[in-house]
Amino acid sequence: MEGYTFETVVRVRFADTDAQGIAHNASYLVWFEVARVEYLRAFAGGYQALRDRGIEALVLESHCRYVSPARFDDVLHVHTRCVGLRGARFRYEYAVVREHDGARVADGYTEHACVDAATLRPTRVPDWLSAAVAAAESSSSTTSSS
Repeated sequence: MEGYTFETVVRVRFADTDAQGIAHNASYLVWFEVARVEYLRAFAGGYQALRDRGIEALVLESHCRYVSPARFDDVLHVHTRCVGLRGARFRYEYAVVREHDGARVADGYTEHACVDAATLRPTRVPDWLSAAVAAAESSSSTTSSS
């Protein structure tokens, strides 16, 4: 998908659906998290690399816009990019697309801040992480994780 540097695939589980047989709204935030973790694994040594250096990346805000319902057993591609690194903060943006018809199911973002793991006080995004994100976002091809 144009403008997104990473994608991962999720399949809607029965447990992800609500009484109407549609993916529950909270499932999308879980899929966003799956995509974030895989993005970090692909480009920056994984989320554990942050933790190993005494940094946590907290979610400050999340937003999801639901466009078209996803249903049990749909295969979804979660396209992801990381933008807006400044100081301690950064943002992931997502576009969720259904595989069989290419329909956009949802889009959204999560805002994050790096904090010192011991004190939970804000700390700048580490240089190594900024460099990894810059390299990932400047790549012209989409990286995929399945």
